[in-house]
Amino acid sequence: MEMESRLEVFTGNANPKLAQEIVKHLGIPLGDSWVGTFSDGEIQVRIKETVRGADVFVVQPFSYPINDSIMEMLIMIDALSRASAGRITAVIPYYGYARQDRKARSRDPITAKMLADILTAVGVDRVLTMDLHAGQIQGFFNIPVDHLKAMPIIAEYFKAKQLEDVVVISPDVGGVTRARELADRLAAPLAIIDKRRPEPNVAEVMNIIGKVNGKTAIIIDDIIDTAGTITLGAQALIDRGAKAIYACCTHPVLSGPAIERLKAAPIEEVIVTNTIPLRDSQKLDKIKVLSVAPLFAEAIRRIHENEPLSTLFDD
Repeated sequence: MEMESRLEVFTGNANPKLAQEIVKHLGIPLGDSWVGTFSDGEIQVRIKETVRGADVFVVQPFSYPINDSIMEMLIMIDALSRASAGRITAVIPYYGYARQDRKARSRDPITAKMLADILTAVGVDRVLTMDLHAGQIQGFFNIPVDHLKAMPIIAEYFKAKQLEDVVVISPDVGGVTRARELADRLAAPLAIIDKRRPEPNVAEVMNIIGKVNGKTAIIIDDIIDTAGTITLGAQALIDRGAKAIYACCTHPVLSGPAIERLKAAPIEEVIVTNTIPLRDSQKLDKIKVLSVAPLFAEAIRRIHENEPLSTLFDD
């Protein structure tokens, strides 16, 4: 009879708090490892326990500083692979470089595909991630990809608030599917901000499709980066008669002027998850963080025990 391999969870430096939460839910200790740097800045990894034959999960979002986070993950996977781990799953709560997922102009790179190739080449057997910028990025991998959604967690939060006269807002045409799912869960109507983006990280609101006058608007996106889209959209909704604005996203990248923009914006609350840890400079009273650790822990348990993940999406 084949012995079941033991479950091991390791983490780099990108979001160790999330990894600690995940293993707490699993009822196991965090894998013993150390990730630091040589004096010249090269990343150094030490796996301090045996992983031979183990079912290993490495938790690491590709978040700030993103290139260090990616290299930490790759070097950890190489170390685990050379230490004869039985199976290695890259748990990537936030898959960075995903916004370059096609050639929008001549001579553009497709970094989402490039990163998938690198992860596969270094020895990853499986990927567990959440709310990819574009769902079709799953197809860039030639290994299994389990794609979790934060939507049930976000929807439950808003249900508990019992807001009245809610309308769910997609900040652009591309986000309509995501917004419609939240609208269905909240039994609310949908509206769309039709905007033009003259260049990356610069948004210009053009029009709002749908009724927002006198309603409580919830803007939903997968990422809040510089917060230009969200804050311009919030102001446009107020100008068109919305009585209160809430914003939510899965991944709080919050780069550049994001915090100042959110602070000044007519937004009651910004709901995010902990796929990316908030640095001290990014914390605001109006930002509410929801934990995705229970969902990732359950997904890891099911993968380890060869159980289906499909029921996680039916909540």
